[in-house]
Amino acid sequence: MCGIVGCVGRDGDTLGTLLSGLDTLEYRGYDSAGVALVNDSLDVVKKAGELDALRAALAGRALDGRVGVGHTRWSTHGPPTDENAHPHVDCTGEVAVVHNGIIENYQTLREELAADGHEFASDTDTEVVPHLVETELAAGADAETAVRAAVDRLEGSFAVAVTVAGVEAVFAARRDSPLVLGVDDDATYLASDVPAFREYTDRVVYLDDGEFARIDADGYAVTGPDGTRHEKPVDTVEWDPEETGKSGYDHYMLKEIHEQPRALRQCLQGRVDELGGRVALDLDADPERVQFVACGTSYHAALYGAALFRAAGVPAGAFYARRGARTLAVTNVVGSTMARECTDALFIRSGPEIGVAASKTFSAQLAALNLLALQAAGPGDTDVRRLVAALRDLPGDVRALLDDTDAAAVAREYVDSDGFFFIGRRLNYPVAMEGALKLKEISYAHAEGFAAGELKHGTLALVTEDTPVIAVVTGDGEAARKTIGNVKEVEARSAPVIAVTDGMSDVERYADQVLDIPDTHPRTAAVLANVQLQLFAYHVADALDRPIDKPRNLAKSVTVE
Repeated sequence: MCGIVGCVGRDGDTLGTLLSGLDTLEYRGYDSAGVALVNDSLDVVKKAGELDALRAALAGRALDGRVGVGHTRWSTHGPPTDENAHPHVDCTGEVAVVHNGIIENYQTLREELAADGHEFASDTDTEVVPHLVETELAAGADAETAVRAAVDRLEGSFAVAVTVAGVEAVFAARRDSPLVLGVDDDATYLASDVPAFREYTDRVVYLDDGEFARIDADGYAVTGPDGTRHEKPVDTVEWDPEETGKSGYDHYMLKEIHEQPRALRQCLQGRVDELGGRVALDLDADPERVQFVACGTSYHAALYGAALFRAAGVPAGAFYARRGARTLAVTNVVGSTMARECTDALFIRSGPEIGVAASKTFSAQLAALNLLALQAAGPGDTDVRRLVAALRDLPGDVRALLDDTDAAAVAREYVDSDGFFFIGRRLNYPVAMEGALKLKEISYAHAEGFAAGELKHGTLALVTEDTPVIAVVTGDGEAARKTIGNVKEVEARSAPVIAVTDGMSDVERYADQVLDIPDTHPRTAAVLANVQLQLFAYHVADALDRPIDKPRNLAKSVTVE
């Protein structure tokens, strides 16, 4: 979704602060970008394209002011054009608004405002907001009252930040879209996400739904819909701002793939007791039934987690939506909306992830779900001591894989293929789906993931000598033997086969290429297989010269349906 940044008090460096924040938020949207700086009047500059286009438009312009907002957009209403870029202004040019989310009643508001003589310059839902504020100002309201009145008329999910010419303050409100304040001794910040201002302060205040904030030279004030002052806790962000840099890697995604040993180590630290053969989570859970709710990559983790609970005898399933139950957030971000709104939270501790395509967070989710299933549901049919040992060894196994992978060479051989099919059974099925998702996200190649047994139900008609089949085969049990049978089926139709395997079966005999993983427990084998598929996707995309960290039409955070 779009990224918002704002600041008050950065004397002489407001524009630089906004641009720095937009740099770190560009994973949230990169169709267009813009800034507004406040003096006695407003200076607004915005451009379609990535942030470099905005920088070029700003070159040679002397913009100054102690108050400003910036925005990087992921298009929902209207194509990425200069006119549709944020900030949006009113008829007088004295109100500027940046917005994340969707205003569901914008068409009604737009028609009402147009009938009153307001003129619109964009296709966006956002543009109604500055005109609503303008109407209230014209009726004699002060800036804060005008913004409150405008926000009260909005329906949908949104986070908005508003500036008014001649007023040294930023006004903000949120409903179902995140906003966080950054607090420093000489400046106050506002953003969609902490990285936007992390280089300046580690003290943050998370806004809740329905809250309204004013940041100015005196600091900040948070109030409820009725204007009642809310005293908010100030949290400290633990991670270092350098964690959001590339550290010499060509792409954030490759860096984050290589950070997985550390991410897994942090996820497991203090939670695995190998001597006792148990896990220790600070959760009180004894579920009779579990429903996982997730989308995208997290949905694949949910499929994996549901399989773990079912293996332990607890009915479980993965869904795209549910409501009304006790909730547990499995999340990376302390203080996130999900962590604060759910009953409990299990943090995966993988550190900030900037690349749009999730990598280390997925691996950490799988590790955390293993811990959760063991504590909440019991061992089921698995050897607990062996699994706990495998979890302890998982960071080292990932490091060994990263140091000795052939993924780059295999990717180069098949980079020009017509399409890719990923297959797996049981725990390897969600991994196959995730592998296909990664490849299509960052390379734009056609890729699909299937349960291996589904090949005969239509997919086999699409298999040709130009469609590699990536088979995830681990262990030597029934699932492996049946998957090898599927491999033979596609081999008979001349499709090249890439096997991701721990070498415990004889799938190598039928494969054109092999991506090895270390020998481990069946549950952690899926985590290791996923790393090979991440690397394969990365190197295919790199060979095709795709913008890996910022794939077209996608954004890191999706907060609208």
